[in-house]
Amino acid sequence: MHPTARPLAALCLGALLGLAPSPTGDLRGFTAESAKAEREWEAKFRAIPSPDSLREDMRRLSARPHHVGSPYDKDNAEWLLAKFKSFGLDARIETFDVLFPTPKERVVELVAPTTFRAKLQEPPVPGDPTSSQQAEQLPTYNAYSIDGDVTAPLVYVNFGVPADYERLERLGVSVKGAIVIARYFGSWRGIKPKVAAEHGAIGCLIYSDPKEDGYTHGDVYPQGPWRPRDGVQRGSVMDMPLYPGDPLTPGVGATKDAKRLAVSEAPTITKIPVLPISYGDAQPLLAALRGPMAPAEWRGGLGITYHVGPGPAKVHLRVKSDWSLKTLYDVIARIPGAAAPDEWVIRGNHHDAWVNGAEDPISGLVPLLEEARAYGQLLKQGWKPRRTIIYAAWDGEEPALLGSTEWVEAHADELGAKAVAYLNSDTNNRGYLDVGGSHSLEAFINDVARDIDDPETRLSAWKRAQLRAIADASTADLRQEARQRPDLRIAALGSGSDYTPFLQHIGVATLNLGFGGEGGGGIYHSIYDDFKWFTTFDDTSFVYGRALAQTVGTAVMRLADADVVPYQFTAFAETVGRYVKEVEKLLQEKQDTVRERNRQLDEGVFTATADPRQPSVPPAREELPPYLSFAPLDNAVDALNRTAERYERAFTKAQANGGAALAKPEAQALNATLRQSERALMSATGLPRRSWYRHQIYAPGFYTGYGVKTLPGVREAIEQKNWSEAEQQIAATAQALAAHTSVVGRAAEQLEKLAP
Repeated sequence: MHPTARPLAALCLGALLGLAPSPTGDLRGFTAESAKAEREWEAKFRAIPSPDSLREDMRRLSARPHHVGSPYDKDNAEWLLAKFKSFGLDARIETFDVLFPTPKERVVELVAPTTFRAKLQEPPVPGDPTSSQQAEQLPTYNAYSIDGDVTAPLVYVNFGVPADYERLERLGVSVKGAIVIARYFGSWRGIKPKVAAEHGAIGCLIYSDPKEDGYTHGDVYPQGPWRPRDGVQRGSVMDMPLYPGDPLTPGVGATKDAKRLAVSEAPTITKIPVLPISYGDAQPLLAALRGPMAPAEWRGGLGITYHVGPGPAKVHLRVKSDWSLKTLYDVIARIPGAAAPDEWVIRGNHHDAWVNGAEDPISGLVPLLEEARAYGQLLKQGWKPRRTIIYAAWDGEEPALLGSTEWVEAHADELGAKAVAYLNSDTNNRGYLDVGGSHSLEAFINDVARDIDDPETRLSAWKRAQLRAIADASTADLRQEARQRPDLRIAALGSGSDYTPFLQHIGVATLNLGFGGEGGGGIYHSIYDDFKWFTTFDDTSFVYGRALAQTVGTAVMRLADADVVPYQFTAFAETVGRYVKEVEKLLQEKQDTVRERNRQLDEGVFTATADPRQPSVPPAREELPPYLSFAPLDNAVDALNRTAERYERAFTKAQANGGAALAKPEAQALNATLRQSERALMSATGLPRRSWYRHQIYAPGFYTGYGVKTLPGVREAIEQKNWSEAEQQIAATAQALAAHTSVVGRAAEQLEKLAP
């Protein structure tokens, strides 16, 4: 549909649906009196954010490259500090000193059977003024790649995930002693060199194939929004599934006097050299490969025949970096709570970028600024939040969630005692509200979304998201659920943005929010992610930036002002029950697969998955996965369901008759108990082989990076066929659920005493 036609069509749809006004009933956690005042303040707040302010703030913040350690990164931090202070907020900059390597030498060249030297350079675009700021731009590279100078045969490994190496093995192809070339997508980029090194490769190239990220989706920049031939995706390849943040100070804030590892001792730095390249530079390398033809689903959008190799293509790769420490500038602003100053609601978005970063991260940062500006105006009108509100513009997110992680590690004890919730955003563009986070906040954020107007359709943001869920449902059951379930499900969080240390290291209830789904793609982490591109192809009128400010700002206010923190545990209990059924099914599927494979081997046949013109190697016979008892998890979920329902009954009773019970002084002790509910899901010892990640319900996958693994200890042990560990993790996860249930039970008892 043409953009100009969308609002009219949506309005007609809205007329057919019958648009209801915002609900006027009680707000969860508020007395009737405080709810009335809250709605009045929220309405005033939502009228303030301005698309014009968003545009001008983005123009300023994205005017020059502002990566970690650059002059404009510090300049932006000081400008943000001045902005917060001008709004009347108490603000300061907190600094940390972190390892952030930047490239000194980069070479990729084909040395056989012909020669070709990769450009490793993104050209400026006429009419895009900031794309020509080459002297300030970080070169195209992958941060935290080890230094190296290697020459070896090339092997194409598709997305470079573990399953791709299993496929290569069946093709009879080894990567030992080779340089691999992998496509972006399929996993987070840092997984690709990690898995390559585990299989004996000595170097790794990562390229953007036009099938996922280029002209197969539409016109390339500057004619369209998609990645041009010489566009390159920069990015970190640190092994963040071990731990994010400064590689030299795991678990502690990277202050000036912090004890640091030697660079050679840091486990999150890659084991082999890595560089990203464009599809323009990748095409001659891939075209020089022979060997088996790539499986059909491995073939990308380049006009070549995709072969796997190895050889005759041989590649020379050299990477050398400056491994010095750089200073981070976290900008922290506070609005003190009038009644509960030691209860914190925290809101963050990062300010650093790989280059100019108009979309990533400035499209999410400028709504945060508008929220803070609006709060400043409300404070002058007499609004006083009940709890302390902390606003953070993080530095160093792009390399490895540096600024947020170091701040969380430095303030871990305070956060453990005081943090109510953390609300994060990152990029934002045109489209639908997307939410992930702690399921104890699922009902809460659904209620907020019902109060936000979608700027194009005039439906509520919630209704538009529901209609999309109905349209996109892959099964009739999911479609029916989207129509009938009172609340839309929110996604579980893995990693990839600044929520990670709050949720998965400290156990702070978390939400990650942003609009999207209708903007263009293709300039991620390139020099073309700039003001010109964003204002031409994305949220061109900044109305979705305003909608994000309205959404997150309303949520922050509501969490800060509620008499009782509005967690709700029945949705969490139901969701965890679904996760338990998934891991039970996963084990059953593993057993069924092994049975069928062994049956085929016993009968002398197996299903070949390789190119029929190439020899295939049959899989080895496997031991049948053992029986695992999921009874501890099933029992834990059953107890949690019953306790969550008890809490909900008590809450409903306490909120009845104007909710006077919620305003009693004893509610302060109830809030203290509620703050520990997410913390109870943490393990003191953390997940196997990565103790920094302590949450037993949500974690980034060891081999997915950003993608979430729910019940991660159990799920990944089954995936890796580590049966003794799976048994141990079932017990550990059940123990965490029991601890959480105990906290919820204690909160229910306190509520019952508030409203006997």
